Amino acid sequence: MAIPLIERAVEHGDRLAIEAIEGHFSYERLLSDSSRVAGSLLGGRDDLAEARVAFLFPPSYAYVAVQWGVWRAGGVAVPLCTSHPQPELEYIIEDAEPEVLVSLSDWVRRLDPIAQDRGLRLMTLEELLADTSVPAGVELPKVESKRRAMIVYTSGTTGRPKGAVSTHLTIQAQIESLVEAWQWRPDDKILLALPLHHVHGIINVLGCALWSGARCEMLPGFDADDVWNRIEGSDLSLFMAVPTIYAKLIAAWEKLSPDSQRSVSQACGSLRLMVSGSAALPVPIFERWHEITSHLLLERYGMTEIGMALSNPLHGERLPGHVGQPLPGVEVRRVDEAGEGGGAGGDRSSRSGSLPRVLATTTSDSSRLPR
Repeated sequence: MAIPLIERAVEHGDRLAIEAIEGHFSYERLLSDSSRVAGSLLGGRDDLAEARVAFLFPPSYAYVAVQWGVWRAGGVAVPLCTSHPQPELEYIIEDAEPEVLVSLSDWVRRLDPIAQDRGLRLMTLEELLADTSVPAGVELPKVESKRRAMIVYTSGTTGRPKGAVSTHLTIQAQIESLVEAWQWRPDDKILLALPLHHVHGIINVLGCALWSGARCEMLPGFDADDVWNRIEGSDLSLFMAVPTIYAKLIAAWEKLSPDSQRSVSQACGSLRLMVSGSAALPVPIFERWHEITSHLLLERYGMTEIGMALSNPLHGERLPGHVGQPLPGVEVRRVDEAGEGGGAGGDRSSRSGSLPRVLATTTSDSSRLPR
């Protein structure tokens, strides 16, 4: 076993990893269940050999068990979006060409017509975990870190969504960069209120938490009142979201009674970090959030193709309308429309010289930069 994220889980042992609608699950339990999923997906083969496995799950423990199971079987994980209309699911499945589709029994009806039309194997998590043909301690393939691990589809701003491929090594590089920059630690607890078909939720929240031995509390979907209740009533230390979520949280806060407003605002003081990304954060939201919570949102910038590239500092001045400096392991070069000009800037090396560096190229016209 050479998948860095999963190797680290062995060290975390019986620490709590996931809190979700299904219950509370330790790292040991996650390793055990993902091993069974992997063995069932293999079906007697030695290795999936980068065969693609597409899966449709809401944010849940089941999602993580399947994602890790695909990886441990040597497959490439293709997470699907639960809110996509049927034609969009059909397009992504046709484009990704998965060997098998996986979902929960309650969701399988969405994938069944696609599987039948394309002759794909369709399995439920319940079937994977109940497969009696998989022995305890099934031998799993040795998956090298340079192998392909995941295909995440872009937002399709220049046409139809395109699949961006990550290897286990590039996933490791992304996670280690963020863990260093934002000083993740084992006693952290983060609330996930994001979908899990984009790198924001997959890498920045879930991946960093599980790499660090921290806890991830997963909501099955976003609801502003639920988020405020969780912030007020739990021991969270981090929260990450997109600008539209922060706008909805502000709107929900403004409808609360004065006593409830004071209570939830005070509860935000127990969090050490709140992050915004995936779209430009309007300055009025940045300023209003600070008024409500006393937090200056840490804005960062990334892309599906490379992961995170830029970030405002964890400690230091955070300017509204700015996305900060290159993260550890990232080099940034400013160029004009013709790809000319601008020297290298913000070169920072990651701790491990064996990790790949990412080159993030931006236009020299600052009016065209996402904030």
